[in-house]
Amino acid sequence: MTSLPSPATDLSADEARRIALRAQGFLGAPDRRSGVRGVLRHLGAVQLDTISVLARSHELIPYARLGAVGRDRIEAAYWDGASGSGPARPRAFEYWSHAACILPIEEWPHFAFRRRAYRTRPQWHHDLPDGAYDTVIKQLTVEGPLTATELGGAKNKGEWWDWSDAKVAVERALMYGEVVCTERRSWKRVYDLAERAIPDPLLHDDLDDAECLRRLVRLAGQSLGVGTRADIADYHRLKGEQFDAVVADSGLVPVTVEGWDKPAWADPEALATAPRGRHRTTLLSPFDSLIWERARTERIFGFTHRLEAYVPKPKRIHGYFAMPVLAGGHLVGRVDPAREGSTLVAKQVSLDSPKSVPAVAQALREAASWVNCDSVRVERVNRPELTADLVRALG
Repeated sequence: MTSLPSPATDLSADEARRIALRAQGFLGAPDRRSGVRGVLRHLGAVQLDTISVLARSHELIPYARLGAVGRDRIEAAYWDGASGSGPARPRAFEYWSHAACILPIEEWPHFAFRRRAYRTRPQWHHDLPDGAYDTVIKQLTVEGPLTATELGGAKNKGEWWDWSDAKVAVERALMYGEVVCTERRSWKRVYDLAERAIPDPLLHDDLDDAECLRRLVRLAGQSLGVGTRADIADYHRLKGEQFDAVVADSGLVPVTVEGWDKPAWADPEALATAPRGRHRTTLLSPFDSLIWERARTERIFGFTHRLEAYVPKPKRIHGYFAMPVLAGGHLVGRVDPAREGSTLVAKQVSLDSPKSVPAVAQALREAASWVNCDSVRVERVNRPELTADLVRALG
């Protein structure tokens, strides 16, 4: 095999881009045998989000890497074996990583540093009456896994952000690690006691902060392939000084990358052989870990992207949930999708060049098939002269 330059070396911008793509599962044949669980283990974290257009983001992420995996199979791969479904132990849990993320169950001990930090947190956004916390723990102990609604209601009457005492208490218990979320039902977290849900060998906070941080920095470096301090720290939302304290012992190796104005580190295994193989052509969730860090996305792909769901409609440029299109190892455009019955609607298509048309059409056709749509309708293209070409390519 062709090797990349030796360690502590210079990487070209193209080499860094290909390393990043392979590390994230977009270059080379996907490991279909390990499936969705393999994607989760490989990435280390899959972000959750409330927005659902084609599908929810945690479904879009394995789809982008594996192709048309059934959505029910995706959910089952994450949650089957959870505390409410018999004696089997969960394969994943939900916790605060890059954001609210699904995490491999074996990483529970490595978030001890964060649980300890939450337990010593001096300020909370919600006050909690005396006894409310203990009441929730007792209810879970007696009744088993419950949603916030089953615990007494998620919200008080009034404004939508006004959590009930039960919701505040169970979320605080989740952050502390006394309670764990190991599945969702109809998008609601299902809470259970950690002592009941987490396998005994993993149920501990024995690792000190340094060991937790070393593990997470190494995992982030492996999942990214190559990255700067900010890239790697951002993956699990570590502080820069936390990264600094452990990177020398993390197993990552320093590299320089053409065009990057900051030091970088790489997974030594990613440097061992030149990344080759088939590129995926697909729509990406805006919450995909390939493009989490916007400065990194621009640095690697020359592509500036911003989620506009929370931007006032008149100020949106690319659309509410514009999904970048990955093709040939590059980001070549965006699609803002919607669904109307059995039709996938491309409300807005942003094409970087005429050469992007075939790839965008392919990505749209595959996404439509995945969500059981039998047609695609294009409403608006940023380059109107390419509309007919895109419609023809979709034909």
